[in-house]
Amino acid sequence: MFNRKLLVLCLSILFLGYACDSDRIGYVDNFDHASQALIDNDSLIDFLETHYYNDAIDSVQPIVSGETALINDSRLIIQDVTEEEVDYKLYSFIKTVGNPNPDKGYPTVMDSVLVKYKGQYLFDTDNLIDFDERLVNPIWLRLNATIRGWTYGFSNFKGGENITDNGPITYINGGKGVLFIPSGLGYRNFGAPGIPGSVNLMFYVELYDLVQDTDYDNDSVPSILEDPDGDGDPRNDDTDGDNIPNYSDVDDDNDGVLTINEGGDDGDPTNDFNDPDNPTLPDYLNPNYPNN
Repeated sequence: MFNRKLLVLCLSILFLGYACDSDRIGYVDNFDHASQALIDNDSLIDFLETHYYNDAIDSVQPIVSGETALINDSRLIIQDVTEEEVDYKLYSFIKTVGNPNPDKGYPTVMDSVLVKYKGQYLFDTDNLIDFDERLVNPIWLRLNATIRGWTYGFSNFKGGENITDNGPITYINGGKGVLFIPSGLGYRNFGAPGIPGSVNLMFYVELYDLVQDTDYDNDSVPSILEDPDGDGDPRNDDTDGDNIPNYSDVDDDNDGVLTINEGGDDGDPTNDFNDPDNPTLPDYLNPNYPNN
């Protein structure tokens, strides 16, 4: 049921940004993303130098005398992110980290999250244009399927405490802040419906909950661990070469035995190493074991 709900939610505008035209077979993107990243960062710094966070109204506002510019606010986190060999700066303003009960930690880049948000794009330093929001009811989203600025930015927040009692879904003490996202980690040069290409984005976000160790293919291996090359990005790991990344593949080594059935007595496929010729290769990634 949970996965079906996530599939429906893929219609959200957040899922439009990163795939688009770049997934077309034979498509060649000649856009200079590295140069655009530098332009975007200059624009973001200019915005952060001329705006501050008004805590009284929970809003980013033009700087006024006596206030601290966002760029100098100790609550601003700067992340270095590399995507497709291009270096970006991602800025996350942390109003509240979040105080979950129970504590599930910070979401990984592969987890599913329950969020509210409001999105704006920076037409220029003085003009913010609304384009999308979900502020009434929270929505479940997959961080590996959103724009990359979300994927990385939400790793700075924790969820809250579910106090729902026979009424609307209600959380308290969730993570809350603002993401300032360069276009290369947003909708890139393609843009999206209602959003021009190569514009920086600003999202007010609230994180209420997450699915710890999300397992998209239900194979008993958390998706974040389906990363045999260890580069932190499970999207590029495809052990059996069938063009289905391991985190979505129910039979990771294509040996005819489902990964979930290669977990031994404890049901954990990651700790079974029964091939004497490959003692460091877990069975679920070993097409030669078991030998059917």
